[in-house]
Amino acid sequence: MKLLCKLLLCATITVGIVISANAETSYRDNLGDIAGDATGDGITDVEDVNAIINVILGIVPNPEPKDYSNYDLTGDDKIDVSDVNRLINIILGSQEFSSKTYTVNGVSFTMVPVEGGTFTMGATAEQGKEAYDTEKPAHQVTLSNYSIGETEVTQALWVAVMGENPSIFNDNPQRPVECVSWDDCQEFITKLNQLTGEQFRLPTEAEWEFAARGGNKSRGYKYAGSNNIEEVAWYCNNVPSQSGDTQPVATKAPNELGLYDMSGNVSEWCQDLWGGYSSEPQTNPTGPSSGYYCVVRGGCWFFYAQNCRVSYRQNGSPLIAADTLGLRLAL
Repeated sequence: MKLLCKLLLCATITVGIVISANAETSYRDNLGDIAGDATGDGITDVEDVNAIINVILGIVPNPEPKDYSNYDLTGDDKIDVSDVNRLINIILGSQEFSSKTYTVNGVSFTMVPVEGGTFTMGATAEQGKEAYDTEKPAHQVTLSNYSIGETEVTQALWVAVMGENPSIFNDNPQRPVECVSWDDCQEFITKLNQLTGEQFRLPTEAEWEFAARGGNKSRGYKYAGSNNIEEVAWYCNNVPSQSGDTQPVATKAPNELGLYDMSGNVSEWCQDLWGGYSSEPQTNPTGPSSGYYCVVRGGCWFFYAQNCRVSYRQNGSPLIAADTLGLRLAL
């Protein structure tokens, strides 16, 4: 214990010297709080490092549940030295935990960073007997860092880029855009990149599933953020309209990464062409090199719960546009 105390105190003193000129820097985490702001003063600095160390050493009690995520920066439900290391990286200027908001013609949208990692993709145990053969075999996938849309692309953003709204359920600009084909999405992204100077794209199928599962913070849920679909998804059993329709984005709870509607609302186009799974481990897979149909993920307002699971997958012609089909951006 004495050795640990000395190591932690040395780390704290070193950080205090290095970051003193940058003490007012803060980085928003995926849920809108300031990641690592253990003291609650609105900034991340050496005082937050001290606060986390005090919890580790038992000098102060564990934080209240509402504040726990400001200490547990690794998302492993523990407060330990790894959280101190993460906080130091944030303070020193790492953008790893920084969401970025873009504004296009007056409409803002947020991209959430997803730290790369290795996960099991497909029909994992929590999917149970509901998994289809197309979700098998479950296999290991390793991904690099990327960013993904906090929400599905809204009608407001689509209009800001394209100048018109193709959606059927168009009485609220915060509903997700729908009735867009895969080809339409590519045209939208090309124009968005011209406006922003960025390189937005559709997520790969593996990126989509890793993010839906909560990335490295995954708790192993069947749906994106919960085992109770009512908490996180608009689907056929809970949409308010008797005939069914979309709902404004981010009106259900987010998943572990702070992403909304990855189960339900509208199904989302992925970049990949459709193909079967292999049992071989893969790194940054992009799908088959040839084919016609494109991958669709996430389920929608029209589907039952079984088809809103994080491993559920379907496909569609790149030319088809339906009131159940939308998109989410990646970067």
